[in-house]
Amino acid sequence: MDSRFTHIVPSSSFNGNTDQNEKYSDDEERSLYSFATALSMSGGDGDNSYSTNSLLQRRVLSKAKPVLVKNTKELIINLNFPKYIKVADLGCSSGQNTLLAMSEIINTINVFCQKWNQNPPEIDCCLNDLPNNDFNTTFKFIHLFSEKNLTCKGSYFVSGVPGSFYSRLFPRNSLHFVHSSYGLHWLSKVPEGLEKNKMSVYITTSSPLSTYKAYLNQFQRDFTTFLKLRYEEMVPNGIMVLTFIGRNTIGNPLHRDCCHFWTLLSKSLRGLVVEVYISKSKRKHLFLL
Repeated sequence: MDSRFTHIVPSSSFNGNTDQNEKYSDDEERSLYSFATALSMSGGDGDNSYSTNSLLQRRVLSKAKPVLVKNTKELIINLNFPKYIKVADLGCSSGQNTLLAMSEIINTINVFCQKWNQNPPEIDCCLNDLPNNDFNTTFKFIHLFSEKNLTCKGSYFVSGVPGSFYSRLFPRNSLHFVHSSYGLHWLSKVPEGLEKNKMSVYITTSSPLSTYKAYLNQFQRDFTTFLKLRYEEMVPNGIMVLTFIGRNTIGNPLHRDCCHFWTLLSKSLRGLVVEVYISKSKRKHLFLL
């Protein structure tokens, strides 16, 4: 099963007029921020790091490359070969994968401008992830990034932007291109209404339908918030390329294809609980996630 898809949204296709009830309250925003700051992928570049164990994400980036290249070229045409472009990679994580998309965008822009005998623009490359993300490991690979783009005739600048992409990250009308790969299926918070989904870490084949609806409602709320915020931050005729997990089955949301991995994980964790490898104090918190 291929559960990946690419969703492309021009910045002008979303009007930002979301219902007032969709906005987070002050208390919810504080809770969201504290939740976000506690999370990150495993840092460093050791055997157990995200950098070493992210081959799947690299393959997704490779598969989405034609879409990324096509829309990068369209952006240059839409903006009439601008002198400056600001690009954001949201949910960049850490390691070498982080720089793959940016490198492809820079290379595409330079080759395309040369083809049309135009001067390449200066490119502002903004790498975003949660505050506890290991940006240091990513910046250690900057020299490889620079070596790969030795033929680049334009100037580019790389910076880190810590924060949740479910909050404002950039000034209004400042972004030309937004990229996000394998990040938007992560929710801003644990959905409400999971009381009946006992001893499971996510939706499993034995979960009640209410659990599926709880996750769906939270995703819809988060994705609406994401689009609204990016609408405020992007320039007219800007482009977004978003790649995240989907599913092939429509009729049965609890189908094995969607839940098999999480069902196995839940069973494994239940086994650890039975064997008392996980303390009682941690059990309740673990199975709420």
